[in-house]
Amino acid sequence: MARAERKGEDMSETTTQVRERATGDADLLRAMLEIRFFEDHCHELFAAGLLRGATHLGQGQEAVSVGFCRALGEGDTMTCTYRGHAATLAMGAPIDRAFGEMLGRQGGLCDGKGGSMHLTDVSVGALGAFGVVGAHLPISVGAAFAAKYRRSGAVNVCFFGDGATNIGAFHESLNFASIMKLPLIFVCENNLYGEYSPLAKTTPIERLADRAASYGMHGERIDGNEVQEVLETARRLVSRAREGGGPALVEAMTYRQKGHARSDPGAYRPPGELEEWLERDPLTLLEARMLSSGSTREELESLRTQVKEEVDAALARAQSWPEPPAGARFEDVLAA
Repeated sequence: MARAERKGEDMSETTTQVRERATGDADLLRAMLEIRFFEDHCHELFAAGLLRGATHLGQGQEAVSVGFCRALGEGDTMTCTYRGHAATLAMGAPIDRAFGEMLGRQGGLCDGKGGSMHLTDVSVGALGAFGVVGAHLPISVGAAFAAKYRRSGAVNVCFFGDGATNIGAFHESLNFASIMKLPLIFVCENNLYGEYSPLAKTTPIERLADRAASYGMHGERIDGNEVQEVLETARRLVSRAREGGGPALVEAMTYRQKGHARSDPGAYRPPGELEEWLERDPLTLLEARMLSSGSTREELESLRTQVKEEVDAALARAQSWPEPPAGARFEDVLAA
C-alpha cells in the first residue's frame, strides 16, 4: 500500500512502514496493546510536565477504534474527537511520530504544532482530531459527500462521544447524510459520561442508537469492549455503505478508565462502577478469548513484552528529536 510521503521521514524508523489491516486475534491484541502502552506513557509524560495543553486519554475504549479502523481499506478516511489517540494510531499513524507530536517535537505528525488534541495523518486517512465537541461530524459528511461525488468507493468513519449527540451539528449531519445516502458510519463511543455529567442527566433517552430512526437511518447498539463484535459490525456496515446502502449510526458501549482529562480524578463515579468495567477491559476480554482458542499465557505475555519494548523505543526516538525552530511558528499558517 503506497502512502503519501510524510515530512521528516528521516527522523522515524516507522515512517515509511504501512501496517496491513490484519484482523486475527493476535493482530487485534497487538494493535490495542500499542494504543494502551502509548496512552499509559502519555499519562506519565503529562504528570512529569512534558506534555503541553490538555490531554484526554481513552484507556478502556481501544476496541472501538481498532475494530472499526481495521475494517477500512485504502482510500477510506476517519475523523475523531480530541480523545483521538487510539483512532489515529489504529488507522496506521507511526507511534514515534505520534509521540513526537504529543511532545511538540519536529518530526511529529504535525511537526509538533497540534499536540494531543489535533493528531492528524492524512497519509493514512486520519483526517484529524477536533477539539470542539462534534465539530468534525460535518467534516465527515464532507468527506463522504466527496467520495460519493467522485465515485471513489471510499467510506468515512466518524468517531464521537455520547455528549456530541446533543448538539446541532450531530442532527444536521445525520439528516444530510441520510438524505444524500452518503457512505458514512457514525460511531458513538458511549462511555456513559459527557465530560463529568452522566448520560441520564443530559439526555432524555437511554439508547442513543434509537436516534437513527428519526432520520430513516440504520442504527444499532453493540458491545464496544468486544473487539471481534466491533470488527464484524464494522465490516458489515462499511460494505453496506460502500455498495450504496447509505449511512449508519452505531452506539458502541464502552468505558474510559481515566478521568475526562488529566486534571479530572473521576470522583463523580459511583462506588464500584470503575471496578466493574475494569473486569470488562477489552484487552482482558480478547486475551480470554485467545486462551480459550488455544493460545498460551506465555505467548500472550511474550506479545505484551514485545509490544511494550517497541512502544518504549518509539518514545525514546521521539524524545531525541529537536523542538521546532522558532521560525516554524510562521509556517503552515493561513492568513486572509
